[in-house]
Amino acid sequence: MKLHFFISNKISHQAQGTFSQTIHKVAITSIAVGVLSLLLSFMILSGFHKIISEKIYSFGGQLLITKYTYSNSFENASFLMNDTLLKVLETEDYINNFQSFAFKAGLLKTDEEVQGVVFKGLDHQFDTTFFSSNMVQGRFPIFKPNGYTVEVLLSTKIANTLKLDIEDEVLIYFVQNPPRYRNLIVTGVYETGLEDFDEKFIIGDLNLVRRINDWDSNQIGGVEVFISPGKKISESQSTLFNKVASDLYVESIEQKYLQLFDWLSLLNRNVYIFLTLILLVASFSMVSILLILIMERTNMIGILKSLGATNYIIRKIFFVSGAQLLIKGLFWGNLIGLGLALVQFYFKIIPLDQENYYMDSVPINFDFWVIIGVNFLACSLIGLSFFIPISIINRIQPVQTVRFD
Repeated sequence: MKLHFFISNKISHQAQGTFSQTIHKVAITSIAVGVLSLLLSFMILSGFHKIISEKIYSFGGQLLITKYTYSNSFENASFLMNDTLLKVLETEDYINNFQSFAFKAGLLKTDEEVQGVVFKGLDHQFDTTFFSSNMVQGRFPIFKPNGYTVEVLLSTKIANTLKLDIEDEVLIYFVQNPPRYRNLIVTGVYETGLEDFDEKFIIGDLNLVRRINDWDSNQIGGVEVFISPGKKISESQSTLFNKVASDLYVESIEQKYLQLFDWLSLLNRNVYIFLTLILLVASFSMVSILLILIMERTNMIGILKSLGATNYIIRKIFFVSGAQLLIKGLFWGNLIGLGLALVQFYFKIIPLDQENYYMDSVPINFDFWVIIGVNFLACSLIGLSFFIPISIINRIQPVQTVRFD
């Protein structure tokens, strides 16, 4: 065994039952608290991003193709789903799926209540896989290539407001001149937890919107595009924009619902500031602790120097001691942090107000690279802090340590 390892281990074993033992425990605890705080914060932050993004993407894809218009109305100007556009959507490798849609403003009326809504028309291309996680009860409407169905999905909020249940009928008046109406049948109820969707949208048949608007069978209000996993949204948006006709606009869902993603960005900023402070505190703690350990061993340093040990060897002794504390702190920080994350992931012990946070419990997302990154960041920053106290070893003179003793 090399000299610096041997002496470092001796120091650790001799610390049992002494003041140094308390210092060692404080060092390990501060590192462990810093690491578990980093792990939990990043996993929770990643969980917020993942859940909210998935909710938004499941409702409208990652990209939207619409016709250029200066109107702020929910109802998009129509355009044709021609062979050129269809070929682009079917052949581009970054496109996982797509579906046509159209919006139509309307009023839902029951015997007791009236509710303003936006009717979102979809067709038989609607892939229920992306939306199924939002379903609360019932089933999806059955869309047919020909003709139209009056089956619809309502949000939990709209269904509760109008006191409607599965298989109930409700009258909708479409806002236009002259107004038109249809009797709709509720086949299912969804809930995203996002007010932008739950307070406004009901989901029905695109062919019904075509019928109400007197559109042709290939007229649509827009296309929702779902990007393949691993593909960047910004790059896909730019590529698709260059492929479609000049009168069409390609917008990312993040641009359309900017307020939700701004909220996530603000959350990111606050968490990063908090985590930076935690890392700085842990680093300064290690500086202080190593200084105390060096001051406690000043006599030993003087003896080693008088016996011919170089500053380099003595620095390695205390660097190894610090590394041992760091490894123990990382071990306990990861063990406790991942353990708490697993408990929250499976048992949802910490609830949230869904109206404010868009989910009913603190989310956890396990990402292998996030865990590796957190440990690397902690190792790097705390490891670099070792050099500050270790540098004073050069100034310790053997004669002074004897007098000090």
